[in-house]
Amino acid sequence: MAPYASDDSTTAGEVDEQRSGQRKAARYIVPVAVVGVAAATIGLVPALASSGDPDLPKITAQQLIEKIAKSDVQQLSGTVKISTDLGLPDLGGLESGLLSGAAGKGEGGSSADPSARLTELASGTHTLRVAADGPDKQKLSLVENAAEYSLIHNGKDVWGYDSKAGEVYHGTAAESPERGKDQQPPATPKDFAEEALKAVDDTTSVTVDGTAQVAGRDAYKLVVKPKQSGSTVGAITVAVDAKTGMPLKFTLTPASGGAAVVDAGFTKVSFAAPAASTFDFTPPKGAKVTEEKDAGKAAGGTPRKAPGLPFDLGEAPGHAPGAGKDAGRGVGGHDGMKTIGEGWTAIATFDTGGEGVPSGKSGGAFGGFIDSLGDKVHGTFGSGTVFSTRLVNALVTDDGKVYAGLVTKDALVKAADAGK
Repeated sequence: MAPYASDDSTTAGEVDEQRSGQRKAARYIVPVAVVGVAAATIGLVPALASSGDPDLPKITAQQLIEKIAKSDVQQLSGTVKISTDLGLPDLGGLESGLLSGAAGKGEGGSSADPSARLTELASGTHTLRVAADGPDKQKLSLVENAAEYSLIHNGKDVWGYDSKAGEVYHGTAAESPERGKDQQPPATPKDFAEEALKAVDDTTSVTVDGTAQVAGRDAYKLVVKPKQSGSTVGAITVAVDAKTGMPLKFTLTPASGGAAVVDAGFTKVSFAAPAASTFDFTPPKGAKVTEEKDAGKAAGGTPRKAPGLPFDLGEAPGHAPGAGKDAGRGVGGHDGMKTIGEGWTAIATFDTGGEGVPSGKSGGAFGGFIDSLGDKVHGTFGSGTVFSTRLVNALVTDDGKVYAGLVTKDALVKAADAGK
């Protein structure tokens, strides 16, 4: 038995998701609703620490989830290292070019627009400096070579600053108790851990599996795994600070093995109040300033808030248990969206009304290019193309139907056959 593993493989009920009409925001505190459903279903049997790990009091999965839910860290500063390996197709540098291009200019034409700059976190390894002092003051800085991009929330103001380009983006936080959180991208272990806990239901195993040290602090390791076969998610491990209950490290490994898809963890952290000046910002002299309202007009729509990261599981159709409730939002609210299955093997499906994707000779040169990115599959449904990452797979049939989820290629083909 693994150290600190519960004798039982345990489950928790579905957690009500708190969502707005805008894209999901980062949260300070894991929803307390998790505690109630966890208490009834998560095993109560503690396990023993192994030699060499921090010697911490015995704890059960239920108790650890309660500890996370009760955590109310309002003040912190530190450094986070985040690595993302989605296994996107090798496009000869096109992927990095697209991401850097998106980072260069947002829809409003500003390189400081957070909705563009934070797409950089979808690929590779990055270093972030983070700070917070209550719900009205947060700062996230993406550290680059001889440059820095910062996103600052201070009261009603939200600032994005690209020091390399000398550009500034200014927005206004919503007037609500949660104001400003719609501008905060999920980037810290806490943000990702919250989403993992929202995905917990009776299709999920939750255990405590040992202890660790993260950023010099003692932590417990909470492990979340799908019970169902056919999911591309292997396991999610969250290192939880033993004292404060705050997640310090988040790791999502795929069922296929290999490097983590997402690995985000503090390398340094302090829970002392940051200096008030940390959140001060005045546009430098000569900087180009783009107002949010002007960016919305330039994009031909309403003013936008900073979206979640491109790999945010909550935005992917069929992302986790309960996907049927929000799958439409994952693809822009497409009419006719429905969910097949449940839990970690849920598949979102809809009909584009089109003729699939260009393929082979019939698609000309572009058809050949598309074929190189996906795998041609056949079944009783007909034929189609599966586009894969290490986490999300999508099948587009030749008659324009789409099936997508955190599931294997075979699961998509099976769903398409059943839907025919």
